[in-house]
Amino acid sequence: MAAVVDGCGCFVTGRHYPGIAHLLRVTVRGTSEDFAADMPWSEIPIAMLDVETTGRDPITDRVIELGIVVGLRGEIVRRHNWMINPERPIAEEARAVHGISDDDVKDAPIFGAIAGELLEALKGTVLAAYNANFDKSFIFAEIERAQVETAEVSALQRKIEWLDPLVWARELYSEERNRSLGEMATRLGIKLENAHRASDDAEAALHVLYKMSADPRMPKAYGAFVQEQRRLSLKQADERRLWRGN
Repeated sequence: MAAVVDGCGCFVTGRHYPGIAHLLRVTVRGTSEDFAADMPWSEIPIAMLDVETTGRDPITDRVIELGIVVGLRGEIVRRHNWMINPERPIAEEARAVHGISDDDVKDAPIFGAIAGELLEALKGTVLAAYNANFDKSFIFAEIERAQVETAEVSALQRKIEWLDPLVWARELYSEERNRSLGEMATRLGIKLENAHRASDDAEAALHVLYKMSADPRMPKAYGAFVQEQRRLSLKQADERRLWRGN
């Protein structure tokens, strides 16, 4: 999806040209049509999502816990959490991280059974996740397997960018060696008592995002935030490829 923000109304020299600024628009890709691109993102309901899984491959592994914490203006306004039966064993290395066993989820509903509640929880929000590509890949894989219709939920359209605090942590704290969620929470004075459990991680990630928003390098407008996050994400990916190639 795309939204628009006002252009500057300038000549190529940068001098202002009165009377046409309101006619100029700059396209912003990846924003939700539910919210204006020039709206402060802090005024938008943000659904920070976190998943715990049977492993790391969204094609063969499954979601076993899904947590969503919705924030608005820096405050938590809603929390949701589901345990999910993955219909397959949990890998031992995954269980060692999150502590969830096969017995913990054997009587839980499958993803398709909670999908309606998930969609309802996400209506009127913008999605976010810490290291969003991981959570996003698992959520879309589960939605496709369950053949869930998401047309009425803007946040779940593939063209919509998810906000990602990790991208900003890598930029704003580039001098730090570790920008994991746990390290960032500690650095910013945020409590994370049950690390690697979905709702706890989601809540900590949302507080990290709000804390970092005080940095002047982070845009305040929704459209500008999405544009700059995309630029930073591409830059960071190029840097990682260069590093691996050396």
